[in-house]
Amino acid sequence: MKTAVNITIIPMARIINALKIVSFTRSRFRGKIGGIILRLFLNINLFLIPFYFPSRVLAQEKRYEFEKGLMGSPFRLVLYASSDSLANAGADAAFSRIETLNEILSDYRDGSEINRLSGSSGSGEWMGVSDDLFKILFLAKKISRRTRGSFDVTVGPVVQLWRRAVRRNSFPTEAELREARRSVGYRYVKLRCRSQSVRLTRKNMRLDVGGIGKGYAADEAMKTLGKLGINSVLIDAGGDITLTDPPPRKATWEVNINSGKPQDSTASTLSLANAGIATSGATYRYLEHEGVRYSHIVNPETGVGLRFHVRTTVVAPNGTLADALATAFSVTGVKRSKKILRKFSDVKVWLLEINGDKTIELNTLK
Repeated sequence: MKTAVNITIIPMARIINALKIVSFTRSRFRGKIGGIILRLFLNINLFLIPFYFPSRVLAQEKRYEFEKGLMGSPFRLVLYASSDSLANAGADAAFSRIETLNEILSDYRDGSEINRLSGSSGSGEWMGVSDDLFKILFLAKKISRRTRGSFDVTVGPVVQLWRRAVRRNSFPTEAELREARRSVGYRYVKLRCRSQSVRLTRKNMRLDVGGIGKGYAADEAMKTLGKLGINSVLIDAGGDITLTDPPPRKATWEVNINSGKPQDSTASTLSLANAGIATSGATYRYLEHEGVRYSHIVNPETGVGLRFHVRTTVVAPNGTLADALATAFSVTGVKRSKKILRKFSDVKVWLLEINGDKTIELNTLK
């Protein structure tokens, strides 16, 4: 039969004080008997001291990997934990948090909170919203102001129009573009912090947080894991990476990023911790019209896809900001991005812009 043993964790200061008492006692106990007692006392205490340290200090943290499809992308989770049970609990909690956010923020889901809010646009109604929806709209509006609207979560009407155009391979008419642009503008989103409510002032507005949602979800998942004592984490959300503290016995995480240049596989290695890295690019989705190729990345101002190839990688203090700025810098291109970048002293960017035979590069990661 096993006997339960209760071990009390004694602060190091008390251990040191105990050893000081031993030093004093040594001067009082002279002779053979005193020496025996002293040695016995020291041996017992030195044997017990290691057991006073918490298990998380002595336990060896191991690497664990998990993956799940969420928000239309594979979310890969790499974490370090002291046990299988803690790692599994952490992964379940993190994925559950992301799925909860998806139910709130997805513009693809009928009945999602963000779609219900969009449905109230133009009604003059102030609509109370959840903590998460209010927070992401607050952050989005702040970034929109600083990027002069190149990042804008009200871009939904033109994004929907452009998705349909790419799918049908049919360029939108000028009337369709004009109608969609009427409902786009971050200034049409009004926020009341005290009542945590939102009013959308234009009719037919449609909110789309696709340019910030995955970064925000990764940041929130990190907070969930931190509450469980899991602090060395990497989340890869379809290529957008968010990091917390580095792995045990490492100074940083090592992240490889491609140059983005056609037919160039060159990669750079970044040594980072507690940061977000987001990449945006034109990839293979595009619409060709009258000999001009338009990207799937839509400019909120014009309502049509970009006419130049762009590859943007942003490193920021968190995933939310990195995700949003990767979109903003892609839209603005190299020249305007230089001006915007001055407003974000803790952000670095690698932006490649190819327009015909001309290539322009902005790289502050070096």
